[in-house]
Amino acid sequence: MTPKIELRGVSKAFGRKLVLKDVNLSIAAGQSLVIIGGSGTGKSVTIKSILGLLTPDSGQILIDGKDMTRASRRDRKAFLADIGMLFQGAALFDSLPVWQNVAFGLIEGKRLKKADAKEIAIEKLGRVGLGPDVAELHPAELSGGMQKRVGLARAIAGDPSIIFFDEPTTGLDPIMADVINDLIVECVRDLGATTLSITHDMASARKIADRIAMLYGGEIIWEGAKDSIDQSGNAYVDQFIHGRADGPIQMQVTDD
Repeated sequence: MTPKIELRGVSKAFGRKLVLKDVNLSIAAGQSLVIIGGSGTGKSVTIKSILGLLTPDSGQILIDGKDMTRASRRDRKAFLADIGMLFQGAALFDSLPVWQNVAFGLIEGKRLKKADAKEIAIEKLGRVGLGPDVAELHPAELSGGMQKRVGLARAIAGDPSIIFFDEPTTGLDPIMADVINDLIVECVRDLGATTLSITHDMASARKIADRIAMLYGGEIIWEGAKDSIDQSGNAYVDQFIHGRADGPIQMQVTDD
C-alpha cells in the first residue's frame, strides 16, 4: 500500500553543516509518527522540507506516491490545501478575533464566505472544548492552554488528511499538556488523519504516537512502535527517553 508520507534519502545542508543525512521515513495513511530528539537534531528541518519551505539537497519527499520535490505548482497547492498545522507557539494573529484565527485558512485559502467560515470555526472550537463566547475574544485574552486549543481548532478546521504538530505541548504545565495530548488523539482519530509530530516531550510522544523515530545528528537512529521504545537496545534512545545527563549524547553547555 502506498504510504501517505514517505521520505527517501533526504539530505539537507546549510553551508558546511549537514542537518539531514539520508533520512528515510514512511508513514501509512491514518498513522501517527512522532519524531523525537534534542534541539538542533533536524526535526524542524524535516517538517519544513515536507511542507516545501525548504528544498532538500537530495532525496525524494512523496505524498500519496507523488514526489513533491518535483511537483507542479498545482499539485503543491492541492497538497497544502489538505494539511493542518499546530505551531509550537500557537502562532495566532494578535489582531484577529479567535474565530478568524481558526477560520483563516478557510477564508484565505478555500475562499469560504465569512459567515460560513465562522460557523465552522465555532464548531471546531467546541470540538476542543471552547465555547462560542471565546470566538469573539482576542489571543491576548487567552491563557497559554486556551491559545494552544485555538491553534488545534485551526489545524483541524479544514478537515485535513495530514496534520503536523510542532512541539504541541511546549510551554504548558503537565496537566494542560496532557489535556492537549488527549485532544490531539481524539481529533486525529475522528478525522482519520495522518500525522507527523516533532517533540522532545516523551509524555506527549507516548500519548499521541503509533510509531516513534529518533533523530540524532541528522540521522534516524531508531524507529519502532511506541510500546517498544523502552526496549530499543539503543544507548542514545535510552539516554534521551530517560533524560539522563550521562550517556553517549553529550550536551554542550555554553554561556550566551
